Amino acid sequence: MTAGTYLDRIVVQHRDAARADRRDADDLMEQARSCPPTRDFRAQLVSVSSLAVIAEVKRRSPSKGDLRADLDPAELARQYESGGAACLSVLTDSEWFGGSASDLQAARSATSLPALRKDFTVDDRDVLDARIMGADCVLLIVAALNDDELTRFCALARDVGLDALVEVHDEAELERALSAGADLVGVNQRDLVTFEVDRARAARLAPVIPAGVVSVAESGIEGPADVARLAEAGYGAVLVGESLVRSTDAAAAVRALVASGH
Repeated sequence: MTAGTYLDRIVVQHRDAARADRRDADDLMEQARSCPPTRDFRAQLVSVSSLAVIAEVKRRSPSKGDLRADLDPAELARQYESGGAACLSVLTDSEWFGGSASDLQAARSATSLPALRKDFTVDDRDVLDARIMGADCVLLIVAALNDDELTRFCALARDVGLDALVEVHDEAELERALSAGADLVGVNQRDLVTFEVDRARAARLAPVIPAGVVSVAESGIEGPADVARLAEAGYGAVLVGESLVRSTDAAAAVRALVASGH
């Protein structure tokens, strides 16, 4: 990671919290293994006949501030499902994104869709917490983890029944993700240093993502034209947040994205 990026600051905070966490990991593992079965996140993406839409519940972001003051996670999730979203993504980071475990639980309970816990996983307990709070998939950001952590968290997620969306920003990170056993890879088009979106990034990486690995394009996806371009590049799914959250009709906005992915 480049020193001083927004990701550095967030990850430092999460690692500090993990070091201060005195909960027993064995107890958490026992809780995680006794949870009800998950909804299969990756299989849901694969089952969709066109490019799948992962619709995000997101209150705010470090770059844009508050996105929607009156956000109701359950109602927004219902609109997403009505519009044809394949899966949900829910921010649970509180300090930077205004999210919470209760946001994830409310959104998931309101629909039949699998849900990604969108947060900064830096410790085994974060993976176990995702399972315990009701998530079906956990986010692993390659830029925030070393190889040992990446491999361990992928294996732990599988062990407790979670899928792992492994997020990369370039070819080197993609190689690390694949070496760790990732079968669900997200390509984030947002630069970690400048926070600018590079819409050519997903298209550039698409040809080197192996067959059998489900590819998800993330960030900078604002409308049907973006989705059509990513479908043409070979992506299996897109993760869309800000443009949907800000939309006056989220169901219609999702429907338009789904239609453009055919």
